[in-house]
Amino acid sequence: MAEEAQSSWGGSLRSRLDTLLGAAQTRLALLTVELQEEKLRLARLLFMTVLTALFLGFAAVFAVLWVTVALWDDHRLLALGLSTGLFLVLGLAAASVAARTVAAGSRLFAASLAELDKDRDALKTRP
Repeated sequence: MAEEAQSSWGGSLRSRLDTLLGAAQTRLALLTVELQEEKLRLARLLFMTVLTALFLGFAAVFAVLWVTVALWDDHRLLALGLSTGLFLVLGLAAASVAARTVAAGSRLFAASLAELDKDRDALKTRP
């Protein structure tokens, strides 16, 4: 009789713990969805930043052209060479930072969700 009551108590505890882990998993999944929405917002921000950089880049190119035309008779090759070198260095630096950022990647909360699944499975398989 005591063994049967203890078994019932253990099953009830496992059931409640499973319910608790299920609720936690649901909340974590919701948090993941919210973070995905934030990621989309940041992507839009990134797009607008790139667009801004593009327009400012055009402005810089036209400024270089203006300086080159202004110095056409004396130092046009020097102005073009220095401007090209400057833009090349800035472009390579930006590309390097972007490549490192992409390589780092992100798997936000994937490990936590996997661990919660393992915990729930472990509770279900115990006698």
